[in-house]
Order: sequence, then structure tokens, then C-alpha cells
Amino acid sequence: MSTSSETGTKVRLERKKVEQSYNKYIRKKIYYIILFFVIVLFIAGIAVALGCFPLSVSEVYSIIFQGPSTETLGEESVWLLRLPRILLAILVGFGLAAAGTMMQGTLKNPLASPFTLGIAAGASFGASLALYLAEGEVYGQYLLVGFAFLFALVPTLIIMLLTSFRRATPETMVLAGIAMLYLFGAFQGLVQFFSSPTTVQAAVIWGVGTLARASWSHVSVAAIVLICFIPLLMWKAWDVNILDAGDEAAESMGVNAARTRVIVMVITTLLTAGLVCFTGTIGFIGLITPHICRMFMGGDNRFLILVAGFFGAALLLSADTVGRMVIAPESLPVGILVNLIAGPMFLIMLLRKKEGYL
Repeated sequence: MSTSSETGTKVRLERKKVEQSYNKYIRKKIYYIILFFVIVLFIAGIAVALGCFPLSVSEVYSIIFQGPSTETLGEESVWLLRLPRILLAILVGFGLAAAGTMMQGTLKNPLASPFTLGIAAGASFGASLALYLAEGEVYGQYLLVGFAFLFALVPTLIIMLLTSFRRATPETMVLAGIAMLYLFGAFQGLVQFFSSPTTVQAAVIWGVGTLARASWSHVSVAAIVLICFIPLLMWKAWDVNILDAGDEAAESMGVNAARTRVIVMVITTLLTAGLVCFTGTIGFIGLITPHICRMFMGGDNRFLILVAGFFGAALLLSADTVGRMVIAPESLPVGILVNLIAGPMFLIMLLRKKEGYL
């Protein structure tokens, strides 16, 4: 009797230790989420006070707290130029980083991202085609956004069709994505070859990624895109965690590996297409951000999505702020700054990588 009582006590103590350890694990993840959210707010607070129009910090925040107005040049600068650009940078950075996180987790490939899977290449081809077809037309900007969105979906649709003829393994999907990257790159080059120099210049600027065209309508659509698709990714995050154990183990736990990959790919493609159609190709955000965050967050995608999202928002917003100021009143395309920052960071990570990490 005494032995069974002692055994029961030990079991309860072990269970309590496990619960305490799990609660500590959850609190740590939540702290990171809050920390990076605060960092994004801090960077946004600095970014809105910076610009080529001569406004003091107190004047900028006075304009914001007074509410939307464009009666003066200062108010127009803040409400029509700075705030839409800052908010769009946050939304796009968050969405691309979240999409890259889930792509890498689903395909179990460290190189998976909206860029390497051909989604961004499809959008770039669509933009180049729209600029060529609607050169000098009033409706050109609307056609550009529409074509960029539609052609961003095409690579994933082709990948889905190809993998429907055989089991949708991660290797098959990644290789098909790389093929789409080169194929649409060739199509884009062909369109630009027959375009005027002005159209080629516009296509190149769009292709490297820019937030210069940010508007409140773009911010509204991007916000709706995130509200629709980020919850869906978080809903599938646990299934993606299970995929890390292998397809057979996932199947034994009731997770259909092939179907999960298809669902996540469709969601991330729609998310990416709904963002890059306004900004152009910003490749490194979806690739490097998940890797950096995994170094201190681990691989639990339920929390990694949010932390990587806020990190991506902070990175893109920081790069765009530097791009606005470095050659003011002109601005460098944010895609160039992101690549200049993220490229060396990725090389350093490769040099310092642990076995089996990348």
C-alpha cells in the first residue's frame, strides 16, 4: 500500500514538473512575441519622424494625434506619404516572413521561400507584361497590380499540377519551384527585350522591390490579406510541426502529409501574391527571417510565425527607412537595401551553422 502511494506521489510530482516546464516554455515564446512587437512599434515611431520635408518630431506627432488631414504640406507629407509607406512595410514584411516560415517548415527545406519557389518570378513577369501592354495608359497601374497577382499564382498552380501526377514530396515541389523561377525569368527577359527603355526601367525598379507607390488603398488590401491568411497558417502550424517527424510518423498521427503541403502552399501563395503585387519582388525577407528566428525560438511554428513576422516587419521597415534617407529626396528601392543587409547575414549564418541546422 505504501509503495503504491509513493509511486502515485512521484507520478504527480513528475507531472507537475512537466507542466511547469511547459508553462515556462510558453511564457518564453510569448515574451519574444511581445518583444518584437514593441521593436516594430519603436522603429515605426522613428521612421515616421524622418523625411525630407522639414518637420520636427513634435510637429510630426502633433499632426498624427490631430487626426487625418491634408490641409498643409506637412500634414500631406505625414498622412499621404510616410504613414502609408510605414504601414505597408510592416504588413508586407510580416506576411512574407510568415509565408517563408511555413514554406520552409512544410517542405523541410531551408531554401524554400516565395522567391525560390517561383512566386515572385511569376509576379515580376506579370508586372513586366502589364507595363508593356499598358505603356502610357491611365489604367496601367491597375493592370500592373492585377497581372502581378494573377501571375504570382501561376507557378504554384503548375507545381500543384506536376505533383498531382506523383506523390507531392518536398523535393519535387522545391525543384519544380526552381524550374518556375528560371522559366518566368526567361519570359520576363523576353518581354523586356521588346519593351521601350522607359518600360524596362519601370519593370526593373518594380522587380527589385519598392514601397514608393504605397497608398492607403494598398494598406487596406494588404491588411485584409493578412487578416484572411495568417489565421489559416496558424491553424495549420501544428500539422506542420508534426510533419517534422517525417511523413510516415505524421500519417500515423492522423495528418495527411501530402494534403497538408498542398493546403499550406495554396495559403502561402495567396498571401504572397496579395502582397508582392503592390511592392514588387522582395526576396530575402521570406528566406532569411525564419532562419534567424529559429536560432533563438526553436522550430515550433505556432509561435515562430508571429516572431518571424514581426522580425520581418522590423527588417523591411528599417531597410526602407534607410533607403528613404540615404539619398534624400530620392529613395533607394527597399529590395536593394534588404538584399544588402540580408545577404551578408545569411553568409555569416552559413559559416557559423551547426550540424543539421541549415
